[in-house]
Amino acid sequence: MSLSRKLSFALLIAFLVSIVYASLFSYMLYEGLYVKNLKTDMLQTGKRLALSYEGGAVRDSLINEINGFGEKSQFEVFAVKNPRELSMCLPFEIDYNALISGEDREKLLTGSPVYKKGHVKRLGRDVISVAVPLLDGKRLEGIIYLYYPLENLSEMTLRYSAYWLVGAFLFLLVALTLGNKWLKKTVKPLIEMKNAARELSSGNLAVRVANYHDDEIGQLAKTFNEMAESVQKEDERRKEFLANVSHELRTPLSYMKGYMEAIQTGVAKKEDIEQYENIIWRETNRMERLVDDLLDLAKFESREFSLKMAPIPLAQTVEESINKVKHRMAEKGIELERFLNYELIVEADEERLIQMLMNVLDNAINYTDTGGKISVSLAMEDSSFAVITISDTGQGIPEADLAKITERFYRVDKARTRKQGGTGLGLAIVDRLAKLHGGTMVIASEVGKGTSVSIRLPLV
Repeated sequence: MSLSRKLSFALLIAFLVSIVYASLFSYMLYEGLYVKNLKTDMLQTGKRLALSYEGGAVRDSLINEINGFGEKSQFEVFAVKNPRELSMCLPFEIDYNALISGEDREKLLTGSPVYKKGHVKRLGRDVISVAVPLLDGKRLEGIIYLYYPLENLSEMTLRYSAYWLVGAFLFLLVALTLGNKWLKKTVKPLIEMKNAARELSSGNLAVRVANYHDDEIGQLAKTFNEMAESVQKEDERRKEFLANVSHELRTPLSYMKGYMEAIQTGVAKKEDIEQYENIIWRETNRMERLVDDLLDLAKFESREFSLKMAPIPLAQTVEESINKVKHRMAEKGIELERFLNYELIVEADEERLIQMLMNVLDNAINYTDTGGKISVSLAMEDSSFAVITISDTGQGIPEADLAKITERFYRVDKARTRKQGGTGLGLAIVDRLAKLHGGTMVIASEVGKGTSVSIRLPLV
């Protein structure tokens, strides 16, 4: 069953429940107001009539006076000297003991009226009655009896049944007509989103839904469009990533294949074989680093990955990372400066922290010319963070490339990076690891003057 039909069915049920509720409410009003008012009026009338009794035996003139009043009143009213005489006055057969019981007699002797309500088969309806005592001291000299046949609720309903049925039919017709129009208008955006979601799942990532009012459905439409846009961007990144991976792997494979064929077919000269083997070895290492970086990056972006956190003296870890690349700096004649605060302790994964520092240091060495300088500093910031800054005097990064430098495989100078063996994933890994540690990575650079990479980590 569609949502529209479910809502229409719900409206119909609500309408029927409303009718039942209206009927019950009408009955409650009938019982609570109509019957209650009749009882009050009968009691007051009976008490006023009883004021004419002056004591002693009930005179016939008083009985005639009360009976005469009954002919003009809306109630049936009469007076009797003996309760047994009531069966002669009532329009239906009734047992004396059932009419005035011993308990009722005791109540009448106290001066309190007796109220009763019951169904009379002969009249086919309920009757309410009030018996008011005429007391002379402690003697019950007579009774003023008032009764009124209640109008049956079904009679009232039948009397107005034609109007009721016509009104109910018209109300139902108008309610369902307007309700269906409102339902179609309400459900329309949901149907559009359902169709759009189906197209999205079939591969049409450009599908979008219209904007609606700023209610829950409008917010759902907005969220759907944001989701579709996110899926489209992610698909574009995936395609770009696969293209970059294919391109990055194709180059070393083509080198390896070409030089291996030259060696195996005897085309390569003996004096060149060693050089070709070295090239094959270099490209093999480059492919290995590329695969390792890809696996690391995929691992870091996985929800299952977790860091092995522990308190670490940060300056010691920074020095350990520097010592691993000091020989490369010496080979290029690069001057090293360090300014380290040895009191800073962070909670981090030491292995991943060294990986971050090594990636940044490798880039600094690769892009700093012979005779340049690399500076490494460690300082406190705002009493809550430790900041590791690695600066070089290399070629720098253009401002237009800074925003994209942490994207996977993004290169400012692809030819130079490939020649030096970079994978284009180093800074993407550093950025991701910094975020996993609750910190950030910030890059500042100026072309021709150098680059500065700052890693900000929370202190213990």
